[in-house]
Amino acid sequence: MLAGMGYPGSMIYRTFGRTGLQMPVFSCGGMRYQQSWSDMPLAEVEAENQRNLEATIRRSVELGINHIETARGYGSSERQLGVVLPTFERDKLIVQTKIAPAADPAVFEQQFAESLERLNLEHVDLLAIHGINNHELLWQSTRPGGCLASARRLQAEGKARHIGFSTHASTDTILAALQHEGDGGFDYVNLHWYYINQSNWPAIELAHQLDMGVFIISPNDKGGMLYRPSDKLVELCRPLHPIVFNSLFCLSHPEVHTLSLGASKPSDFDLQMSSLELLDHAAGTIAPIVSRLDQAMVDAVGAEVATRFVEGLPDWEASPGYMNMQTMLWLRNVALAYDLTEYGKMRYNLLGNGGHWFEGLSAAHLDAISDEKFNQAVKDSPFAKEVRGWLAETHAMLGGAEIKRLSQGE
Repeated sequence: MLAGMGYPGSMIYRTFGRTGLQMPVFSCGGMRYQQSWSDMPLAEVEAENQRNLEATIRRSVELGINHIETARGYGSSERQLGVVLPTFERDKLIVQTKIAPAADPAVFEQQFAESLERLNLEHVDLLAIHGINNHELLWQSTRPGGCLASARRLQAEGKARHIGFSTHASTDTILAALQHEGDGGFDYVNLHWYYINQSNWPAIELAHQLDMGVFIISPNDKGGMLYRPSDKLVELCRPLHPIVFNSLFCLSHPEVHTLSLGASKPSDFDLQMSSLELLDHAAGTIAPIVSRLDQAMVDAVGAEVATRFVEGLPDWEASPGYMNMQTMLWLRNVALAYDLTEYGKMRYNLLGNGGHWFEGLSAAHLDAISDEKFNQAVKDSPFAKEVRGWLAETHAMLGGAEIKRLSQGE
């Protein structure tokens, strides 16, 4: 039996940066328990789905997970939460919703007003600008009179206590958003970071220096589909379940304050909660597992490729065929090292289908790009001679699956 499968431990809290909020190290993310990914009247919500959602929220709060996180873009989530949230003592909850940036900040404000109405609350504790994923959306958010300025007005009116942003952007874009000082800047950030993808660590370090809250998005799903881990990953993570390992890996860094736990039913909390009793000694507990995982990557692709595969590769905008080479080669590496093929297919086939949430194209049209043009694009890579073959290999291994995104929000 894998360690971390026992009865849940007691919740642990961390100060969420400058907000001062005592944040549980796990948050109840609102992407998996709602009836629909499209907004719908409450009257059309099935009674069993609403009962499950309410039981999930009550279990969350019972466990000390009092941060309930959702978004306007999560279909019926806000409306369904609006039935249950007012039944709790308001000052015992930390409620976060997220609103996408808009070219016209009046749209942002109107959508936030609708979200408050749906949630049946007078204020939210955390309001995030949802999806600052590129420089255009960063500008819409931070320009003079933009969405951040609107969010600060809502804060002054008492409708939102603290203002942050969520992002799937490149690290450089995240750093630019973190460094923005106009309208008070941001108080916290929701971003991706976990064992299999640590590229955003510089952003977490900067957020820590700026005393900002740090919320990790989807460490179980986007962190490797850990609810359905590969047999190889299970073996490499023994004696821990991969979810427990990944939780300890993230939370062993004090710069990280909370991990989203996207529960679909009350029992989904138990496994992740069981990691808390191991947290005091997390570094020592995970060290041999990290060593095995690191070695598995070296064994699969070689030490140089493991650490330098993105070096010298163009960003997707500058790549021939707008290919996101960096993402594709990362997915190749984790598929080869950890047998994360199903995860790789899920992510790879979002290229060209994910909009600004997953930018760039796949290698589907690699054969249409001349050697001359391709070689010029990758000339600064230490693996210039191998990259084309690796991309073709990746497409053969991961391409072709029809992938539909859960929502327009993640």
